[in-house]
Amino acid sequence: MPTTPHDSSLELAARLDSHARVCQFVSSRPLSSSIHEVVLAGQAALLCGVPGNDVMVQLTNPADKLVRRRYSVHGVDEELDQFTLWITTAHEGPGSVWARNARPGDDVDIVGPRGKIVLDPEADWHLFMGDITCLGSAYRMGQSIEAPGQVVFIVETDHADDALTTSFDEGIAVTGIFVDRGVRSKDDPAGLLSGLSAFAFPPERGHAYLFGEFHVMRALRVALLDRGLDDESISMKAFWRVGRNNADHGEPEKGD
Repeated sequence: MPTTPHDSSLELAARLDSHARVCQFVSSRPLSSSIHEVVLAGQAALLCGVPGNDVMVQLTNPADKLVRRRYSVHGVDEELDQFTLWITTAHEGPGSVWARNARPGDDVDIVGPRGKIVLDPEADWHLFMGDITCLGSAYRMGQSIEAPGQVVFIVETDHADDALTTSFDEGIAVTGIFVDRGVRSKDDPAGLLSGLSAFAFPPERGHAYLFGEFHVMRALRVALLDRGLDDESISMKAFWRVGRNNADHGEPEKGD
């Protein structure tokens, strides 16, 4: 059983001022038609950072080439030294195949923590928007809000059972708006824009966090600016892009 990460992981972690470790696969179970919960063990607090951070998982693609996929951390159990990822599996890719088929005890090469989007401590209300790929990160960030506070989730789902919920501190006011995608394409922002129109911004200072498909995220950002939020009050991260596989480093390709 290897105890040292792959050389490329060590080099990447050094370049990113992050950490590379070998973790163990604990379990995987389907939570809905589109999402699997994956539990990993080892150096959880070190690798997972703060709410909003993600980890890079080294995988093998169908051509036996090493690639990486980035997954937001849904939860950390420091007592058990375990962390949880919510991974979408309604498509065929290295990550979804791994999430469905890995076995307990398998070694997993991890680099983390990664990511620059964290909770805005000065905001009075927090708005999270995106497709189901946002749920893991959004819920972890939402659960870190100190009471009293207000959090709103506007999430587009592909299946009724993808509308997963979680618990929050009783001092946090929570609103959840789940939008059924129906027949719309996955780069069509109309559903989330409709959900946004149903949300009246409170008068206090707010912050919006956008996680999901590349084109949809750009459209939501424009809509939020039109509604009066400024650039500093919008954090955006495209997790994926319609019609294109993410690059080997786990990020979607840039450009139009």
